[in-house]
Amino acid sequence: MDVRLTSEQRQLRDAAAKLADDLGPGSVSDLADEQRIARLEKTVASTGWRALRSDGASGVEVAIVAEEFGRGLVDVPFLGPLLADDLWSPPESVPHWTVAVDDRAIDARGARQALIVRGESMLASAVATATTGADQTRAEAALTGVPKLLGELSPAQVTQWRALALVSTCADLVGTARGAHALATDYAKVRAQYGKTIGSYQAVAHLLAESLALIEGSVSVLRHAAWAVDAIEPERAVQAAVIAKLYCARAALTVCETAVQVHGGIGNTWECLAHVYLRRALTSTELFPTSLEEIDRGLS
Repeated sequence: MDVRLTSEQRQLRDAAAKLADDLGPGSVSDLADEQRIARLEKTVASTGWRALRSDGASGVEVAIVAEEFGRGLVDVPFLGPLLADDLWSPPESVPHWTVAVDDRAIDARGARQALIVRGESMLASAVATATTGADQTRAEAALTGVPKLLGELSPAQVTQWRALALVSTCADLVGTARGAHALATDYAKVRAQYGKTIGSYQAVAHLLAESLALIEGSVSVLRHAAWAVDAIEPERAVQAAVIAKLYCARAALTVCETAVQVHGGIGNTWECLAHVYLRRALTSTELFPTSLEEIDRGLS
């Protein structure tokens, strides 16, 4: 595989990064700014990125946008509608759909319907009002009513969709780790102790360097898994995605906890964005969870 991004993919990455930087929350208080969220929602909707797969985008391009949105803590739906779009094109009269994981609609702000993949059956269920939980940037909702059968999927479709779901959440984890690391690095450049910025001390510099090494490793396994979604048979693509998800989840947790540590006492306060990154990393880890045993089964 060629890990280099094409010029079009670099342009997509730059556009997603600019959107996240311009309209993503820059502070914890921004999470409650409904005017900002409305502008962000309108802008994301106008990009058409929630329908990347039905527009012919590859797993790599999905990962590019998901990573930048994770880095910028973009707090309007993306992963849920994107994964629903990969399997189903709902009527235009229905507001954006999302997907259900473990009988909970994820990324459910503004959603009225959730797509459920149960075995090889594709079902739809209405959803209740969305609420935020541990993750302050994404909402969940309970399913309501009796699910309606939409159609049947082939085993290959189900397997490839799972690979895409793992890659999408994996990319969100990589972006979240990058955002937390940048937050900690910027803080270390300006916070002074004993007459010097804390970033000049080896104890802090080494923590940040180790986090950067974990991020670079995460980018490597993510790129391979994202490429595999469309380039190789679905079973092997899932195996690559499982490995990437396990590595990136553990790396993101370490990087986000390190960001809290670098901030010192202020890192444990509500006003510091570090905990928002940590919360997002924890919830992305639990979306489509994986285990080491799953890798062993795939290799046997």
